Amino acid sequence: MPSRGGNAQAQAQVQRQRQPAVVVVAVAEPARRRRATMPVKSSASFRMTALPMVVAAQLLTAAVLVLVLVWALHFRGGVSWERTSNPFLVYTAHPLFMVIGFVICTGEAVMAYRIVLGPRPAKKMVHLLLHLVAMAFAAVGLYAAFKYHHDTGLPDLRSLHSWIGIATIALYALQWLVAFVYFLFPGAAMTMRADYAPWHIFFGIVIFLMAILTAETGLAKFVFPFNDYPSEAFVINFTGLAILMFGVVVILAVILPSRY
Repeated sequence: MPSRGGNAQAQAQVQRQRQPAVVVVAVAEPARRRRATMPVKSSASFRMTALPMVVAAQLLTAAVLVLVLVWALHFRGGVSWERTSNPFLVYTAHPLFMVIGFVICTGEAVMAYRIVLGPRPAKKMVHLLLHLVAMAFAAVGLYAAFKYHHDTGLPDLRSLHSWIGIATIALYALQWLVAFVYFLFPGAAMTMRADYAPWHIFFGIVIFLMAILTAETGLAKFVFPFNDYPSEAFVINFTGLAILMFGVVVILAVILPSRY
């Protein structure tokens, strides 16, 4: 028959063996609780998809296009390339083609992967073609600005608007060329494409924002000469607000999840 001392020693040994398990549970339990309550950081946390922003962007596209056409055709008298005509008619082509190209077409190109409902190659082709159309419109608008300065004897590239605009055009062309080499050139490796894809998206958004900034600073130049603030100034200001809202909605449509 075992003695009482032996029983006491056995009980003490059992308690010592159980003691570490109690400590582990006490330490690990708060960690599990923290992990369970920690929010997940992802685009799904917006609790919405890109569809409402895509629809809003199309409405703002129509608003920007109507406003800039009303301003150019009604208040500025249209567009002309003749040197003997009013030189302001030549200069009117600059904001008209730049807004259509660098704002509208670029915004639609940025949202191509959200708008086109088809396979990824089709989305990529629409994205590429819209950027080409944007650069074509921008080339015409840039030519109109230099032609106006040449016809009137004004110096080129003196304003902040012109500096940002030239930088935007240069980065735009470089971005398109690099993307063509990485994503469309047959010899590009998949690892290279995967490594460059986040940077392509980042620089694309930055260049689009630079285009918005260029448009805003350019429109501001047309408001400053007005002293009595006529109705044309209201149209210019509303055009600038519509362009700003369009830029915000496009960026939000890009960062939201694409499922509909």
